[in-house]
Amino acid sequence: MNFPFYIAKRYLRSKSSQNAVNIINFITFLVIVIGSAALFIVLSGFAGLKTFSLSYTNMVDPDLKALPVSGKFFNITEEQNKALQGLPGVIAYSKELEEKVYLTHDHKSHIAYIKGIDSVYLKTTPIDSSAYFYGDWEINALQGVAGQGIANLLGLSINNFRSPLLIRVPKPGGGLLGQRQLKDSYNEASLVISGIYQIEEELDRKYLFADLPLVQALLEKDSTQLSGINFKLQPKANISDLRKEITAIFSDQVVVKDRIELNSTLHRMLNTENLATYLIFTLVLIIALFNVVGAIIMMILDKQQNSKTLYNLGTTIKSLRRIYFLQGLLVTGIGGLIGVFLGSLLIASQIQWGWLKITPTLAYPVEYNFLNVLVVLATIFVLGVLASLIASSRINKKLIRQ
Repeated sequence: MNFPFYIAKRYLRSKSSQNAVNIINFITFLVIVIGSAALFIVLSGFAGLKTFSLSYTNMVDPDLKALPVSGKFFNITEEQNKALQGLPGVIAYSKELEEKVYLTHDHKSHIAYIKGIDSVYLKTTPIDSSAYFYGDWEINALQGVAGQGIANLLGLSINNFRSPLLIRVPKPGGGLLGQRQLKDSYNEASLVISGIYQIEEELDRKYLFADLPLVQALLEKDSTQLSGINFKLQPKANISDLRKEITAIFSDQVVVKDRIELNSTLHRMLNTENLATYLIFTLVLIIALFNVVGAIIMMILDKQQNSKTLYNLGTTIKSLRRIYFLQGLLVTGIGGLIGVFLGSLLIASQIQWGWLKITPTLAYPVEYNFLNVLVVLATIFVLGVLASLIASSRINKKLIRQ
């Protein structure tokens, strides 16, 4: 057995004759356990929050989406439509037309986006699978679906045929609005709300879903003009190849984005918050591991006579330093493992029973991720190596000979 490792293990198990040293060692070990457990719990909590925050994107964003390179709209020909049908790895694709509109109902008004969709839309973007969806998903020339925020702001109710929602959009063309009659400045359409979705506050106030031909007529667009095409892909589809094929079909007139790119700002924000939290708790661990430096130095002073005996028996200064270096690694390593284990138990209990609640019906989201285990253990190991190196460097001939 390696001699420094053997002695380090003996020192780790043995108690000091001075009670103060034993108390310091216990507190140091406890701080490492608590610090590593706290770091793991916080990372698991942020992983759960990230998954929860991004879960709505699975309902409102497709696997891939083709958007115009410039402007708001692009055209699709019959040949391009047939080419899209023959794409390998594509389960379904749907067309949409989106524009900002002015909504009025019961003397209340709100500016939102109307999204004209076809009958295949739900196969590419299952927004109707929202846990909070009321009514029916009926999209036709008379009916549409609104978000909960729009419904609250305008006082909308489901299937209210007596008081439909009024949609206005400025007519395309030149000239100032003041130079035209009001009735000639806007296109209007009425819509009865058949269903109300509730996903996320901003989205609930943003989108009104209607029939694609209705929106095309409202915006004075023909059937070939779109603002986007949504794609539902097979699980093993080659996204990179599909991007190139879709772009080639439209002669580089569209840009193809995946779900992450469609929500790049949200992803950057969540990743930045996660990194900031990790750095803050790592700083806490760095401060806590100063206790390791102090504890090892106290151990060096307490075992000074033992070190002198080992030195006289032929142990080199390098080996003596290695003894206390390994002792520091054992303390931080074992403390880190126990901390991660305790943190794992807490996270597993939250996943299983949801004892910590955000609301009476919603448990705080957490996620057990093996990568977080590696991150915590790697952080503890690196900081433990630095702390042990600093403390063990105190061993020198002058100290031994005292």
